[in-house]
Amino acid sequence: MESTIFLTADDQPISLGQALRYLESSDRLNSVIWEILSQYIIEQELQAIEELDIGGDLIDQLVMDFRLEHQLTDYRSFQEWLANKGIDYATFRRQIGSNLKLEKLKAQITEPNLQEYFIERKIFLDRVVLSRLVVEDQALAEELKSQIVEDGARFEQLVQEYSVEDDRIFNGMMGAISRATMPDVLRASLDLANTGELIGPLEINGLWYLVRVEKLLEASLEEQLKQELEDELFNQWLEEKIQKINVKLQVKF
Repeated sequence: MESTIFLTADDQPISLGQALRYLESSDRLNSVIWEILSQYIIEQELQAIEELDIGGDLIDQLVMDFRLEHQLTDYRSFQEWLANKGIDYATFRRQIGSNLKLEKLKAQITEPNLQEYFIERKIFLDRVVLSRLVVEDQALAEELKSQIVEDGARFEQLVQEYSVEDDRIFNGMMGAISRATMPDVLRASLDLANTGELIGPLEINGLWYLVRVEKLLEASLEEQLKQELEDELFNQWLEEKIQKINVKLQVKF
């Protein structure tokens, strides 16, 4: 097996054993093995589940949709595209069918746990757009809040005058932040906050924060996020499957 030619480079043979050594030296062998085992498991699952068979008419429609989306309706341009990819039409059509089967397999495996997983992950997915005014003294923070709430002082102006953070030049705008990455004291205060509300002063890392809630971006299980969570759950399922496989390399290198 060591001498089995894997490929040639400038007519020089590279054995399978050499190829594996190269992967090991570049610290990529484990990832390649993981990918091989993943494809092996997926293939076994697809072969075992008869209801995932895909009709030819559906594949034809998906091929046409792909050509329309990528402006490949002209026969010649489509053939040139296939040639650039190094595949023929039959191979392309099989790939379309395989991808559709894989998506159906993912949905079948992840659907029972998707809603529960979304709820578990929601704290990491919900985001809040915030602006902040940060000072070193609690009394000053209390005074500035009083000026804003009672005297109608502009938050942005006080940020530029008093904030010790570099984002004062952007009126303290912090952008969208995941709830999960926030300090506990800030996250707890935001749980009951509304858009436009001023929170604080809060002590965070020895500084005093006045925080204004600009926008609440609550995650919902819409199509893009659903796809991302399905991928995460599917990869977890693959990991569990791979962990149960007794793997032995049959090539010496």
